[in-house]
Amino acid sequence: MLYYSELEGKQIFTEDNIKIGTLNDIIFKPSEQAKVTKIVIKSVHKNKFILPFKFVYKINTSIHIQKSFQISELEENELFIKKNLLDKQIIDLSGNKIIRVNDVILHENVTSGLTLTVSGVDVGWLGLTRRIKIESYISRLFHKLHIPRASVFLSWADIQPLDLMRGKVVLKKEEDKLDNLRPEDLADYLEQTNERNIRRFLKILEPKRSVEVVSNLNLNYQKDLFQHWIPEKCAQIIQNMEPDKAVDALLTVSRRKRESILALIEEKKRNIFSNLISFSKTPIGKRMTPIFFTINSSATVKDTIQKIKNDTHNFTFFATIYVVNNNNQLVGVVNLHELLMQSSETPLYKFMIQNLIVANLMTPIELVIRKIVHYRLPAIPIVDSNKKMLGIVTFDDIVDIISKKLFPSYA
Repeated sequence: MLYYSELEGKQIFTEDNIKIGTLNDIIFKPSEQAKVTKIVIKSVHKNKFILPFKFVYKINTSIHIQKSFQISELEENELFIKKNLLDKQIIDLSGNKIIRVNDVILHENVTSGLTLTVSGVDVGWLGLTRRIKIESYISRLFHKLHIPRASVFLSWADIQPLDLMRGKVVLKKEEDKLDNLRPEDLADYLEQTNERNIRRFLKILEPKRSVEVVSNLNLNYQKDLFQHWIPEKCAQIIQNMEPDKAVDALLTVSRRKRESILALIEEKKRNIFSNLISFSKTPIGKRMTPIFFTINSSATVKDTIQKIKNDTHNFTFFATIYVVNNNNQLVGVVNLHELLMQSSETPLYKFMIQNLIVANLMTPIELVIRKIVHYRLPAIPIVDSNKKMLGIVTFDDIVDIISKKLFPSYA
C-alpha cells in the first residue's frame, strides 16, 4: 500500500540513472478500478510534462522510468489526484455524510508489470499529519502516551467525488444510498461547485429528492437553473415545491417565462401561486405561506382528528388548528396538545382560544416578528379586512431577519 503524500516530490530517474525531475501529480481514470494512467513530472528545469505510467517500472526511495519514454497529454475523463481529489469534499455513500480527502491510498501490483490503482482515501487526521510530514513524530508521541491511533479509510468503491475537472460530474449509480443524506447538506455541497455540476447531479436523483434539493439551494442558484431549464422542466420542479419557495423561484425569471411555467401547472396550484405572486408586493406577502389547516367551530375533536389525517399529508409545517365560522372568518385557534386533552365529542368552540393574535398584508414585518417572539407563536395568521385567512407566517419564515439583527457580522 502506498500513499500519495509519500510519492509526491519523489525524485525520478531513467534506468541509466539520469535525473528527470520530481513527481508533481498522478493521473487516473475514475472508473471502478481507478487505474493510474499517467504521472506529472516537474523537470529539473521547473517545467511540467505528462508521462504515461507504462514507462514506470520501479518505485522505492525514488521512481524509475524507462529511458526511451514518450510524453503525453491529459485525455477525456482523466483526473489529477492532487488537483481534483486531494483536499476535495466527497460524499461518503456508505455513511451518508460529506467528508474531506486528506490523503489518497494507492495499490501497487507487480504481477504483470507495475500498475497502480486508487484503492481508497484517508479521511482521518492521520492522513493530514502524513501530508505535512509529522506522522512519525505524532506516532511516537501517541505511543509514549499509550494513546491508540487509527487511520480512517474509505474504499474507492464506497465513494465518488462530485466536483470533477472541467465541471463534469461522474457518479456511480448508487443513488439509493443518498436517500439518508439530508437535502440541506446536498444543497450546501452543490453550492460549492457550479450550475453545470448541479444540473448533472440533479439528473440522477429521484424526482422528489430533486425537488427537495432545489428547494434548499440559494435563490441565486435556483435562478440559474430555472433560467436554463425549459418551461416544462421548471413546471415539473416548481409545482412540487412549497408554495412560498416556489413563488420565490418564479419571481427570479422573466415575466414571459413565468407565465409559460404557470400555464403548465395544474389549475389549483396555479391559482395559489398567482395569488402569492400578487401578495409578494408587500413585505408580509413575500414571506407568507398559503398552506394551513382550518375547520368549522362546530366540529368535534373526533371530526378534527379525522380531518387532520385526511388533509395534512403534504404539510411541511403544522402546529396550529385555525377555527372558522360559517362565513369562513377566523374566530379561534386550538393547539394540538389542547385538542388531545378533550373528549372526542367536545366541539371546538367550547375550548378554542378566541383572543387572537393576527396580522394583515400591510402589517410591518418588524411588528409581526415582535408578536411571534413575544407571544411565542409557531406561526401568526394573516387575515384580510373580512377576517378571512390568507395564509400564515411561521417562525422559520422570519428567522433570517432575526439572525441578521442578532448576528450582523454573519449576514
